Amino acid sequence: MKVIVLGAGIIGIHTAWYLLDQGHDVVVVDRQPDAALETSFANGAQISVCFCEPWANAGAPFKVAKWLLKDDAPLLFRPRLDPAQWRWGLSFLGQCTTAAFERNVEQLVRLGRYSHESLQALVAETGIQYNRLQKGILHFFGSEADFEAGAQGAEIMRRHGVDRRVLSRDEVLAIEPALRSAQHAVFGGTYTPSDESGDARVFTQALAKLAERRGAQFLWNHDIVTLQPQGSEVAGVQIQSRETGQTQWLKGDAYVVALASYAPGLTKALGEHLNIYPAKGYSATLRLKRPEQASTVSLLDDARKIAISRLGDFVRIAGTAELVGLDTSLDSPTSKVRCESLVRRYEELFPGVADLSEPNYWTGLRPSTPTNVPYIGRSQKASNLWINAGHGTLGWTHGAGSGRALAELMSGKRPDLDFGFYGDALPARAVRSLQTA
Repeated sequence: MKVIVLGAGIIGIHTAWYLLDQGHDVVVVDRQPDAALETSFANGAQISVCFCEPWANAGAPFKVAKWLLKDDAPLLFRPRLDPAQWRWGLSFLGQCTTAAFERNVEQLVRLGRYSHESLQALVAETGIQYNRLQKGILHFFGSEADFEAGAQGAEIMRRHGVDRRVLSRDEVLAIEPALRSAQHAVFGGTYTPSDESGDARVFTQALAKLAERRGAQFLWNHDIVTLQPQGSEVAGVQIQSRETGQTQWLKGDAYVVALASYAPGLTKALGEHLNIYPAKGYSATLRLKRPEQASTVSLLDDARKIAISRLGDFVRIAGTAELVGLDTSLDSPTSKVRCESLVRRYEELFPGVADLSEPNYWTGLRPSTPTNVPYIGRSQKASNLWINAGHGTLGWTHGAGSGRALAELMSGKRPDLDFGFYGDALPARAVRSLQTA
């Protein structure tokens, strides 16, 4: 069948690739001139199956309240006159229980494992180069209290079959010797050797080019205007060229919404209310002056809740989340504080290692659900419309598996994945609790 994929980020391109595998004709539409230029552009670079933890937990409400007035807080909630924000926030609070946390962890880890296996097979098949480092992820803590909490978190993850090892300070420094320059900031840590890192944008753009060679059609520089409902189906999607202003209707047998934080705006007209809210994240990419003194293991700094990943002769520092709607500006006072804090922290940990004169700052909207569990499955309002959105900070981690699973579902197959797919009649109760609690 002819499938129109709306969105060319990590999720949309993986979906298109696996739809080609299933023998479908594929058209991909995106408003940008190339793939992965928005949410997928400059993320934390981590493929973190073993750190698939939801934000919502029993201690989250206290932390969010404590951070309300701090511009550089890891999670910043600025209340707005926005019903979607309040709906999301109340749902998030409903997930801040031990039972919900355990349930959501299980779903995220299952999807993460399936996705990592899919990605590894895809890399072997295509040979794409993207500054991949298979050295695990090292999470370090600066205080005894934080370390003890991290050790408890590791025990929870081990119950789900995750190999997260608890390390002393000396063991942390043995795995990443570059941290010796900041060993005062290291009390202990946890380590997941099976995780990895790499440049998501480079990979996604390369995969898009390979998909085009296989026959996929790409309509770049086209805004996606609206879906046309017809009975219980979608009859077409209206798009508009950014170059000429001309509009046209595309018609297919099936449609996939892979528009990250913009997915709810498109499906709302059909009466489908996806509980996805944008979390504005930041990153800084710095050129390394002394590559030999920089870290190579991908890091998580618990004190600042940031990720640090090596990308060849550059380093990516990413983190923080700000619930301020569809705002991607970098020039506000708050944005400047958050960007500068990323660079300042890297210099504290690795003094003199990176060139701070030209920091490449970026911000993107992470499409977050209250559970951190994404919507993957058939629309509840149109039988030929499919959703693949809401991956939050885990788009790179879950992208390959989400695309593969959705392509199999659309082809009438059951993925080899125990997961609460959206719109699935079999585990409907699980889907409701995961997505709309």
